[in-house]
Amino acid sequence: MEWNTRVTELLGIKYPIIQGGLAYLAYAELAAAVSEAGGLGQITAMSLDSPEALRSEIRKVRELTAKPFGVNFAIGQHGRPYEYMLDVALEEKVKVLSVTGGNPSPFFDYIGGADVKKLVLVAAKRQAVKAESLGADAVMVVGQEGGGHLGRDDIGTMVLVPQVVDAVNIPVIASGGIGDGRGWMAAHALGAEGIEMGTRFIATNECVHASIEYKQALLQTEETGTVVIKRSLGAPARALAGSWTEKILRMEAENADYDKLKDYISGGANRRFIHNGDEQSGFGWAGQVAGMIDDIPTVADLIGRMVEQAEDIRSKWS
Repeated sequence: MEWNTRVTELLGIKYPIIQGGLAYLAYAELAAAVSEAGGLGQITAMSLDSPEALRSEIRKVRELTAKPFGVNFAIGQHGRPYEYMLDVALEEKVKVLSVTGGNPSPFFDYIGGADVKKLVLVAAKRQAVKAESLGADAVMVVGQEGGGHLGRDDIGTMVLVPQVVDAVNIPVIASGGIGDGRGWMAAHALGAEGIEMGTRFIATNECVHASIEYKQALLQTEETGTVVIKRSLGAPARALAGSWTEKILRMEAENADYDKLKDYISGGANRRFIHNGDEQSGFGWAGQVAGMIDDIPTVADLIGRMVEQAEDIRSKWS
């Protein structure tokens, strides 16, 4: 079966499946595997230490696959300028750039007339309309089921996606709570022309930077095994429930300010678990889809399974 949509045509990919930015995890091995399997892999730029580190990752992806890939810029989460990293992506002629976690307007202004496709992650209809007006080529719409940073309105994917589809003319990519062929086909039924997955790609062989403890925690998590932290800071984000997130939630309930919380919610605390497996001293982002994860396949096997499942659904629908 063919899977042509405006998303596959826009990005030059076989399947309309996009790998999320995944802070501190989305590097060359994972990005190349997703692209090679027919989706769009992405490198996470702002988790890297330097422009040359990003250049190295981009070139490593190209050694592993000749297929399209993207670079993600989490412009609002790392507290440092992104322009010097963006310069590298433009110099290396990366064809797809995605923006998360902030206002894309200055990002787009900086790009100017460069020959790149621009994707923007949004969590509200108004954000999608704004992104389209600024020149986004597609929007990725994340519902409150998603992992990592979310919108403030607690709107689920099932409700949010069709409203965004009705509000914009550019392609809509659904995100949040999607981890198999059923979720993929549900997204199409809602009017989306592609999907983005983050959490499900963590539990794969090629996500080599994720600790085995993190991956095993995803396998063991039930549908109720995630919590939303950082609400008190106006930046809600979904993570695996554990002793560390319990501390954070307790401090938030006691009205702790950012200065008191910063060491608990920092990138360092995140890396202590996702890289080093220290669950007692850190935390890991995860969406509610973690409750559906029960194995650690290769990326190719995962996408192949999804395609088979989705094709079976399409056949039944027809």
